[in-house]
Amino acid sequence: MTRRDFTRSFATGLAGYALAPGLDRAAGEAREPLNMLLFTADDLGPDAVGLGCLGGKVPGLTPNLDRYAARGLRFTNAHVNSAICVPSRGCLATGRYGFNSGVYGFIKTERDVPTVMETLRAAGYLTGILGKVSHSTPKASYTWAYARDYAELGSGRSPTKYHACCTEFFALCKKAKKPFYFMVNSHDPHRPFHVPGRLLKGAEPPSRLYKPDESHVPGYLPNLPLVRQELSHYYNSVRRLDDTFGKVMQALREAGVEEKTLVMFLSDNGIAVPFSKCNCYLASTRTPWIVCWPGVVRPKAVDDEHFISGIDFFPTVLEAAGLSIPDGLDGRSFLPLLKGEKQEGRRCVFTQIDYKAGGAAVPMRCVQDRRHGYIFNGWSDGATKYRNNNEGLCMKGMEEAAKTDPAVAQRVKVFRYRTPEELYDLERDPDCLTNLAGSSEHQNVLRSYQKQLRDWMVATVDPLLATFDKRGDPKQMKAEMESSYRTHCPPKRNAKGMAGE
Repeated sequence: MTRRDFTRSFATGLAGYALAPGLDRAAGEAREPLNMLLFTADDLGPDAVGLGCLGGKVPGLTPNLDRYAARGLRFTNAHVNSAICVPSRGCLATGRYGFNSGVYGFIKTERDVPTVMETLRAAGYLTGILGKVSHSTPKASYTWAYARDYAELGSGRSPTKYHACCTEFFALCKKAKKPFYFMVNSHDPHRPFHVPGRLLKGAEPPSRLYKPDESHVPGYLPNLPLVRQELSHYYNSVRRLDDTFGKVMQALREAGVEEKTLVMFLSDNGIAVPFSKCNCYLASTRTPWIVCWPGVVRPKAVDDEHFISGIDFFPTVLEAAGLSIPDGLDGRSFLPLLKGEKQEGRRCVFTQIDYKAGGAAVPMRCVQDRRHGYIFNGWSDGATKYRNNNEGLCMKGMEEAAKTDPAVAQRVKVFRYRTPEELYDLERDPDCLTNLAGSSEHQNVLRSYQKQLRDWMVATVDPLLATFDKRGDPKQMKAEMESSYRTHCPPKRNAKGMAGE
């Protein structure tokens, strides 16, 4: 039985994913080609410190996104599959988990897998990209028809320059008489966050600034002065992201193609603070996902039932365009959901971490549904110390407070060392503060999620499977992990221009 056959069989019975179904082209063949615009934020949290339209706690933070969300559909159970920039964007581009696409770290894939930009280009689309060009291009051989990056976009933080480049690209498409696939990537709210009085070269200040006393501290972080200070800087960057989104949508309207364009907005991962980005917690992978498609998607629609994730993007836009979906994808189209229909097999999501930006593998695997989240940490042996490059004022404040506050000291310890297994009740504990994996009352629940994750690992041919089966012995687990990664997902040098997360 092939991996694809096995996965089809697995997904039919599991509350997870099936692979792409057969395509009904009847609705798409006669219509005018559909333009595609994907707008990504960089390190935007989904709700507590994110969008007002998704329940954000800072009023008026994202007025442009809130207005646009009211015109379309927003998913409340949307996730990225890897809460790190390059692997997350690799899932969007390939429709495959990182270990199946070859984008399992800050690397280019050398595998012969189709990508969304290649497929749409072959179908006659003009492909363009703004910002995060190398991070969003999984194959070194691919050349976009139009590309503008960091320096040309005011350090990726100039709404005015984004507007000008969008206008230029839309005019190019009109002249060429071609539909477009346009990936617009803001560098906000990625670090460095906007500190009042300091501007990166070519950047613009946000339209509104925030103070530490306006900060809403998410529950997974302690409420400390340095945490509030850094979050106020983060809000500044979120506001500038919203400014940029507003200018991109303005350019789309001015080009006269808004009614012919499918627009999707999402973030590549959670906030660059402890317990969010570069992890597998709910705050790490849950993303604000907004879809606007005039004439198809109903305004003010909310889907709080179905789970979708990054691997589903590629097959969805192909089906929306009336194109055939390649074989071998791990994701499947959620086009029925855009039409207001229901879809079976969308009751959970699987997420992963393999490599951060530099260093050895720190593999994590997770399955989440409405009620629980189960995480396997294949690197956690009690001695290995976890670090990433997202440790700014928040971590500094936590480590200082840990000297005198036992509760904060315990949070720092959890962040640094973890345990091989974590289980959280996401209804009662969405901030993932209380690990239930060792609770005698939750052993049946634990076994259920262990089985669900293992079945997925078998179906997707996850190289971490043997490591997972050694989880009862941390030393054997660590040895198996190192062996597996040397064989299946060896560390490679970061591609040029891909330093940082």
